[in-house]
Amino acid sequence: MFENINSDSLKAMGIKELNGLCEDLRGKIISTVMTNGGHLSSNLGAVELTVALHYVFDFPRDKVIFDVGHQCYAHKLLTGRADKFDTLRKKGGISGFPKREESLYDCYNTGHAGTSISAALGMAKARDIKGEDYNVIAVIGDGSFNNGLVYEAFNSLKPLNSNILVIINDNGMSIAPTVGSMHEYLEILSNDSEEKYHKNRRVGIFERFGFKYEGVYDGNNIGELIPVLQKIKEELKTQSVILHILTKKGKGYAFCEENPEATHGISDGNAIPARIEYSDVLGKKLCELAEKDQRIVAVTAAMTGSLGLSPFFEKFPSRSADVGICEEHATILCAAMAAEGLKPYYAVYSTFLQRSFDEIIIDICSQHLPVTICVDRAGVSGADGETHQGVFDLSFLSPIPDLAIAVPKDAKELENMLDFSVTFNFPLVIRYPRACRRIFKSHSKIELGKWEVLSCGDGKAAIIASGERAITRAYEVSRLLKDKGVTPKIINARFVKPIDKTMLDGMEENVVVTIEDNVCTGGLGSLIASYMSASGKKIKIFGYRDEFIGQGNVEELMDDYGLKASDIAGYILNEIG
Repeated sequence: MFENINSDSLKAMGIKELNGLCEDLRGKIISTVMTNGGHLSSNLGAVELTVALHYVFDFPRDKVIFDVGHQCYAHKLLTGRADKFDTLRKKGGISGFPKREESLYDCYNTGHAGTSISAALGMAKARDIKGEDYNVIAVIGDGSFNNGLVYEAFNSLKPLNSNILVIINDNGMSIAPTVGSMHEYLEILSNDSEEKYHKNRRVGIFERFGFKYEGVYDGNNIGELIPVLQKIKEELKTQSVILHILTKKGKGYAFCEENPEATHGISDGNAIPARIEYSDVLGKKLCELAEKDQRIVAVTAAMTGSLGLSPFFEKFPSRSADVGICEEHATILCAAMAAEGLKPYYAVYSTFLQRSFDEIIIDICSQHLPVTICVDRAGVSGADGETHQGVFDLSFLSPIPDLAIAVPKDAKELENMLDFSVTFNFPLVIRYPRACRRIFKSHSKIELGKWEVLSCGDGKAAIIASGERAITRAYEVSRLLKDKGVTPKIINARFVKPIDKTMLDGMEENVVVTIEDNVCTGGLGSLIASYMSASGKKIKIFGYRDEFIGQGNVEELMDDYGLKASDIAGYILNEIG
């Protein structure tokens, strides 16, 4: 029934019809995500809230910003995109996150945690300066509510003197169960005890920041949500409000309700199963190393299971730390533990590591501290689109002094690099994609800055590749060239920093191609081209173009954004004549 729903028709519905609409929305979300992949349990839990917001407020004149954006599917279905929803997360289709380019109803792009309240304040201040009249709403989960950026925004509410509504969608989860003192505080506020409620209201921190606190403790009950939102809509004319609601992650689908962490993100039903995930290798190997070395600790920012650290956390709870969605804090925590003689391993997605750039420079590297950062989901990550492509880490990490950057060619080499890391007493990054799809035959000893020749060539051209995907592509290029009578040398650049200057100095090939699962600017190819600038050799960098990479599967994105095997082979053939 939602296909023909618009703002006016929704506002004319009764509670029974609205509940029916919610069930229809859930059905569409489940069927689409099971086919296309996507964020399932978070969207199911936010259906009633989304419908209630559309019932009470007037979008797109009013503005709603979904923190992270994991919970925006029902919003998209209600705003003219139902007929395209089957293209969700597909190349050229509907994004799994809010996108201004996609609809007037998506007023701000999100994808990382904690940004919504700052953005809402910025929009509200712009509204006030321009003398306009509309409401600004930030919808944020209790997991994102741990992020420090939230409290920076809170701190500026009174000085900015603008009114906004912040809705805390509290389901006890981010990707993993929510941790931290603020989550415990929210639990106290939502306790039904009248005595506790009034006691904590008197000392509530939200009022001190400038918010009036409201609570709806059954956030999946649309009959309770609507009158509270209507009341708040009037209050927003004179003050800012926090509405705290409790919802059930995975609501309406029993398996999701019972397994909210496992169903946070669902893979494409047609996806090729991974041979092994690098995160599983990390978790298993760290457990082995920690048995022998009491210094080893593991740190994550609310992604214990996704990063393969669950076995470590179970086996070594006193040497494990989940700090919530606080990547900067996690980085400094590791630096301080290393300063006191521990050996921290910080596992994090590439796209989220971007948030820790300053702390990596100042807290880890300038102090020469032996922190190992295990960078997961490096390179193109696929269907989540621009906000989740891990294609910048080599570029922003490579200029940092004192930082070594290692890139394994397969799961076995990751194990070897982790062995190497234990006795390496300087900052180290090990970066890898999600899935290991092949194991190569040769595995030579890991030495700092030393590369590995995987295939000797005929002396005409060399391909220097970093990481499993790039090396796999190098072999694809080699097969294409073999049909033309050319056999390139293939080199595994398993250290992006330091580069193997000895191997480069001894290279006889005149045509040198670099391949990396990273943007061209500032990565492996840039380092090699800079070092060899006076060599007289023909050097060509193959990586991703200087643009944001959209959604699609990994192979599509590699081909479309600069790493097509036939293009690389064509360049080599043209240059060697």
